[in-house]
Amino acid sequence: MADTRQRVSSPHVPEPPPGTFSRAIRVGNQLFVAGMTANSPSGIEGGDSMYEQTRAVFRKIQHLVEAAGGTMNDIVKMTGFITDIGKRDDYLRARRDFFTADPPASTLVEITALAAPGLIIEVEVMAVIGSSRTNGARSSRRKKVTTPRTRPRHGKARR
Repeated sequence: MADTRQRVSSPHVPEPPPGTFSRAIRVGNQLFVAGMTANSPSGIEGGDSMYEQTRAVFRKIQHLVEAAGGTMNDIVKMTGFITDIGKRDDYLRARRDFFTADPPASTLVEITALAAPGLIIEVEVMAVIGSSRTNGARSSRRKKVTTPRTRPRHGKARR
């Protein structure tokens, strides 16, 4: 039997116009969050600051992930779109505030514009709800991954 597809919403994240798109969809323990921006009913949260707009975006993402029963550390893949790659450090600094475990696999792309004037950041994520095991602490022990380069050969490891 296939997992049920469920729309996820939060009272803290305004819904898009009916029939346009969903902010988040959960299928089984997977959560897919559409691109979030700092746009709000009262204007753009964070003004023209990359750091503040990024924080506003991650607050929205956090509300949706939590509404699905997860935590920010359940996010496994993230794609960010920014209009000025020179502000990358501000984006990364803001992002760091929301993750206490190893950060998700991420892609950051510079683009020429977003959907509305003044928006400078958009982020979409995928999460596996319940996948984080760190309970809020950065993982200090990492599992060693065996690759062809480190796999023992005739009793000795190649380096």
